[in-house]
Amino acid sequence: MGTMQWWQALILGFVEGATEFLPVSSTGHLLLLQHFFGLDGEANKTFAVLVQLGAILAILSVYFGRLLRIALALPTSADARRFVIGVLVAFLPAAVIGAFAHSFIKGVLFNPFVVCVSLVVGGMVLLVVDRLPLKVRYKDATGFPLPMYLGIGFVQCLAMIPGVSRSGATIVGAMAFGADKRSAAEFSFFLAMPTMAGAFAYDLLKSYKFLELNDVAMIAIGFAAAFVSGLLVVKTALDYISRHGFAPFAWWRIVVGSAGLAGLLVFG
Repeated sequence: MGTMQWWQALILGFVEGATEFLPVSSTGHLLLLQHFFGLDGEANKTFAVLVQLGAILAILSVYFGRLLRIALALPTSADARRFVIGVLVAFLPAAVIGAFAHSFIKGVLFNPFVVCVSLVVGGMVLLVVDRLPLKVRYKDATGFPLPMYLGIGFVQCLAMIPGVSRSGATIVGAMAFGADKRSAAEFSFFLAMPTMAGAFAYDLLKSYKFLELNDVAMIAIGFAAAFVSGLLVVKTALDYISRHGFAPFAWWRIVVGSAGLAGLLVFG
């Protein structure tokens, strides 16, 4: 991972877990930090994806009981089968587009300017959506109609632009289709599991031959930090969003994006 130090891996991992499940763009935050840490380069872009394993395991540990109940109900429950199919349907657009556009995304879109602009624009979109009098028709993330799951999946593809935020795009898409804030945020958790696992596996397959022993050590440090911070966020995010909405995250995005643009202007 270039000249990455253990403390940089620790900070990056913590930020990954703390931002992955919030509508603020974990990839955007990591790319900005890596840029200002002087860690630009293909290997460090790979770190941003591989360290997600910690956050994946964090959400799996929190939702393990619920996932187990759904799995056990599959043979007898049509609702359980429809939900699992719904998650797979929502995951499919990102899987197909991500596989075909992987080189373009990593080579062209993974740059600090794109991240900063996306953070600011996405923050403004969140502010607007948070205040719109949207009609709520669904309050259970496991009970959306199948066409709605597919629609959310296509909206999620916007998050391939770093800084947009996977969870942010998923939440906005779900709310636009009639979900309330809590169920929209919770479905972003469910959809995160196959999406993040797929991105992790695909990137590992592409880059494992180029990883060195020090790279593995840095990824392990980042993984541990991401697991701890992700665990804290997953356990508290839904209640916080239910009470405060998305405005705090929107303003955070705008501040970070604006500060990043100022930093790029001053420091390059």
